[in-house]
Amino acid sequence: MMWSLLVSLALLCFGTVARAAVVTINWNVTWVWASPDGFGRPVIGINNQWPCPKLEANVGDTLIVNLHNGLGNQTTGIHWHGMNQLQTPEMDGPSGVVQCPTPPGSSVQYKFLLDEPGTFWYHSHEKGQYPDGLRGPLIVQDPNDPYKGRYDEEIVLTVSDWYHSQSIPLVQNMLSPANTRFAPPFPDTILLNDKKDVKFNFVKGKTYRVRLINMSAFASAFLWIDSHPLTMIMSDSTYLQTETAYQLHASSAQRYDFLISAIDRDSGNYPILVALDINRDFRNQTLAPAFPHNQTAWLMMDENAPLTRPTNTIDVWRPADDTHFKPLDNLAMIPAYDHLVKLDFRFCLDANGYPRACLNGKPFISQKVPSLYTAATVGENNTNPLVYGQINPIVVKKGDIVQLVINNQEAAGHPFHLHGHSFQVLDRARPYAGDWPGRDVNYNPVPNRRDTVTVWSWSHAVLRFKADNPGVWLFHCHIEWHVEMGLTASFIEGPEQLRGKQFPADHLENCRVGGVPTRGNAAGNELDPLDTTGMLTISPTGYTGATWIPPPANTVTTTPGNSTSPPARRRAASRVQRRDAVFENS
Repeated sequence: MMWSLLVSLALLCFGTVARAAVVTINWNVTWVWASPDGFGRPVIGINNQWPCPKLEANVGDTLIVNLHNGLGNQTTGIHWHGMNQLQTPEMDGPSGVVQCPTPPGSSVQYKFLLDEPGTFWYHSHEKGQYPDGLRGPLIVQDPNDPYKGRYDEEIVLTVSDWYHSQSIPLVQNMLSPANTRFAPPFPDTILLNDKKDVKFNFVKGKTYRVRLINMSAFASAFLWIDSHPLTMIMSDSTYLQTETAYQLHASSAQRYDFLISAIDRDSGNYPILVALDINRDFRNQTLAPAFPHNQTAWLMMDENAPLTRPTNTIDVWRPADDTHFKPLDNLAMIPAYDHLVKLDFRFCLDANGYPRACLNGKPFISQKVPSLYTAATVGENNTNPLVYGQINPIVVKKGDIVQLVINNQEAAGHPFHLHGHSFQVLDRARPYAGDWPGRDVNYNPVPNRRDTVTVWSWSHAVLRFKADNPGVWLFHCHIEWHVEMGLTASFIEGPEQLRGKQFPADHLENCRVGGVPTRGNAAGNELDPLDTTGMLTISPTGYTGATWIPPPANTVTTTPGNSTSPPARRRAASRVQRRDAVFENS
């Protein structure tokens, strides 16, 4: 992340690092009984409480989270959404990618630098688990916030779709040959700050910074505040030049920061209307878009005044176009690229007739060895995508400029998120514009940057970033149900810098307890990493999600210096390595 590196250099130059703190948090992930909308169900909380706590620290701080899995029947792991994880890719959190799942009764420590300020969030990245409640805000304050003098207080507003069923049976029903329409689970309701009754003090003469976070598993969200324009100052973690908006559309995982002011003429109480967008394309009025899940929060100026202002006055949603927002630093479009990656997204059926989501014809399939561990242990072979198995691997050199094109060949919009980076959004074409035509013309010369972008139905987006953060970084749709269907690719970034990487002892211990190998290629073949025997090429038909299944008592797992698989047949040192192309790259 070149922008993060600039921030880090600024911290060093101005002495912020010298004042930085080490913020240590101790968490026990537990089941909690909750009924946020009146329907009781088990949810996943922290320290026997739910909603999960807000984390808050300053840029330049080091965050340490000691996480214990007290669930008893499920594994877990946390992703720190939007964190760049500079030099700590093993702390990013996705199970099976950069770490092993944390078994029940075990613990794991996450330790990383908060290198960039902004509005972030954390959530489980373990097999569809976070819709059961394991997610919360992560706020990184900026002592040098360019807008600090323009607001008096902060408001954190989270939006979530909510399900009365737990995630595992929802995904089991979705991943059925009978689901010929590839339909995801639809939510039962909407929650704001994980509850139904939400009110904020709104004092005349004060300006408030609202940090909006969409933590939904599926739905996008519209937002409108009665009689009050929104002064935009940040999208995801990028400071913006101020721009006025009246409505917002936040897809799952996206964040927006804006200012609202209580001025002299204000009186009474003002509704904040939030509506879940579960439509294929809300712009297409011929499809009769519907908004069955709405909730109103209130800006309260008078506790004694009735809550009578109309809250359903939106006839047509016309949200601001986030691709038109300008970064505050005026950073121009990266002028050229070294590496073109083109991903075509379609739903698909696997060999067993189960519904999947494919990129360039293949769904992501989790392998036996976490991908970062493979990159660290197969030596010079780690530049060969073959060794990673069917995780849709894309190998890029450190320092390369990557142009990433997503062609959405389906009839609904999808939010795509890149771990470890923010990217420039050079172009996000209108709905029904079709695939990228292959011409680099008419791009935004000063593009917005973010880590999650919505690609509209039957359309495309063109993104660009610098591969300056060695690690294994997922690129995936942030509709959690589509992640479980396989809508994910993996960037193997700077593999030369990952060779021989060491991992924390507690991370390796969780692998041992779970019976997960930690050396060799995707199948655990270390002596010959090009031996694909044992790699998974089709998803299991029986979905168990994060359910804890203890390994057989005689399972042999890796310890440093040992292989997890029987000795592979050694091949001639002079053999030519296979470099099977997985994606259309140039």
